[in-house]
Amino acid sequence: MSWTLTTSGKAIAKAGTNVNSKFEVGHADWDDDMMAGFSDDVEGSVCMKTRRDWINNAGGTAIMSAISDATSDLIAIKMIEFDMSGYVKGEAQTMLDVLTTNSDTVIKDLREKKNQVLNE
Repeated sequence: MSWTLTTSGKAIAKAGTNVNSKFEVGHADWDDDMMAGFSDDVEGSVCMKTRRDWINNAGGTAIMSAISDATSDLIAIKMIEFDMSGYVKGEAQTMLDVLTTNSDTVIKDLREKKNQVLNE
């Protein structure tokens, strides 16, 4: 199920340049299992919170872009929370706040049936 709703690249970009090296693709410390675990956990949470199995029952392209946005936000949050030591004072918290606000808004909107299917 890993990386069905978003990509690792989007999550890494949102976690920022000061993210722990475990999450830098190609770095010697890269931890594929941890990243896949974050993806699995978040994808399950997004499906649960929106009350729809997006993995097996995708919506339109615009909806999937929104789901990818929220999913990558939530994975980036896990990456930042894993190790905040690389960020300057206040930077990690600001990033967490921005990512949380965006993902909460998208998930809230996706809970509404009228927003789950677009005619494209």
